[in-house]
Amino acid sequence: MNKLRFRSGQVHLRKVRVDSGTVIEAGDLVWLDTDDAKPASAFTWDTNLATTQGAFAAKFLGVAHQPSASGETFPISVDVSPDSVYEFDVASASYELGQTLGPDESSSTLMSKQLEGAVAAAAIARAAEYTSSAATTLRVCFASAFHTNSANTNAAIG
Repeated sequence: MNKLRFRSGQVHLRKVRVDSGTVIEAGDLVWLDTDDAKPASAFTWDTNLATTQGAFAAKFLGVAHQPSASGETFPISVDVSPDSVYEFDVASASYELGQTLGPDESSSTLMSKQLEGAVAAAAIARAAEYTSSAATTLRVCFASAFHTNSANTNAAIG
């Protein structure tokens, strides 16, 4: 289901290749597997959520703006901007402005469209708003490992 909910800010789109067997929906969190975009749900699970989130953060590309159906090999647009604000599904909780977030999990698989709180070293996003009570959607800014202005510790060059 398409859940691309861009709300504000400067978008920095990059065209990224997709393998023919990979299915990506608009709004998916995607990572770079050598030279192809893949959804978070295709990331290999490693030991526990924190370890997997940290490894994912090192390869996190951004938010897919175009879908790619099975069998398609056309490049898709992915937003890598740290300035874009999106409304994303989150694990039900109250959130503080600036709180660090990573992909949520379901049965030892990262979710491509939902976030939860994460330690800074494993984070790919920050809350862009405060919620006074438990919320299931939240405005967030992302930190791509492939944008040099990103807060992602993996974005440094050299």
